[in-house]
Amino acid sequence: MIQPLHFLWPQLLWLLWAIPVLVLGYVWLLRSRRQPALRYANVALVRQALQPGRVWRRHLPPALLLAALAVLLFAAARPQAALPLPTGQATVMLAVDVSLSMQADDIKPSRLDAAREAAKAFVRQLPDGARVGVVSFAGTAQVVQPPTYSREKLLTAIDALHLQHGTAMGSGIVAALAELFPNEALDLGEAAFMPLTAHAPRATPKPVPRPPATDAGPAATIVLLTDGRSNFGVHPLQAADMAAARGVRIHAVGLGTVDTPGADQDDWSIVLQLDEDMLRQVTGIAHGDYFRAGSAESLLQVYEKMGARLQVQMRETELAGPLALGALLLMAGAALLSLLWFQRVA
Repeated sequence: MIQPLHFLWPQLLWLLWAIPVLVLGYVWLLRSRRQPALRYANVALVRQALQPGRVWRRHLPPALLLAALAVLLFAAARPQAALPLPTGQATVMLAVDVSLSMQADDIKPSRLDAAREAAKAFVRQLPDGARVGVVSFAGTAQVVQPPTYSREKLLTAIDALHLQHGTAMGSGIVAALAELFPNEALDLGEAAFMPLTAHAPRATPKPVPRPPATDAGPAATIVLLTDGRSNFGVHPLQAADMAAARGVRIHAVGLGTVDTPGADQDDWSIVLQLDEDMLRQVTGIAHGDYFRAGSAESLLQVYEKMGARLQVQMRETELAGPLALGALLLMAGAALLSLLWFQRVA
């Protein structure tokens, strides 16, 4: 959807007042050319001159010229709008929670199996120009597949996801950022193995302004899938700050139910506690969206929706160029019609 227009030079919009002045001048010029009386030897000439088609033909070229001038004056104010434009190349990192709670079968056949199928469907629908990588996170985070154009490698990597203890959501985000920005040498360090309580969260979580897009590299997005709450590694809000500072969006999918007892693993009861508040804060900081999926079908729908969004990108676009081109076409049309009908350009 096109966002409301704004102008870089709005003061030039005052020039549009010249259009009604020119219209009044054109009307005055027509009236001043009228003769009080004319005599014709042949009445047929008068009838031909008064045919309805001749009247609108006379005024159409000047009307097109005035319209072209109005468009040019509007373009001079340099209007801008955020337009949905197709993305050329993009890099998407899938960060998938593989904590033990993902074996719960409230989503059939299991949360992890449903996540695998949805992730594979997501990968298949992305444009060929998009690179995709896979990161898994539980107590620690690891890169399962670096960003690649090969869909076969990605499908194999997704099938290879296996369960582990713990949930390090923030570490998963940082691991994805390390793949997106290899030159920065981002390192999880000791935080990767420390309980989350050992790390002080951000004092007052506030959205970080996203830096303007540049042509230095492709657009980057992290798609985070989790069914629990972070208890190890980097704090998710700190990781979201890091992503926002680099212009990386984070979309998050919360899977399953909230505060529901899950399956037993070696007589250890896993409690499923989806931290939706944290996910909303993370996506708010990183200018993304949060989705809740309570079934395999809804999970597929969420991934389909995200895939469609990633194929277009809202970009701030200046419209002066296209408007100037439109004005040029209107001028050319006015000149062509004037030549065809009256054998002159006027």
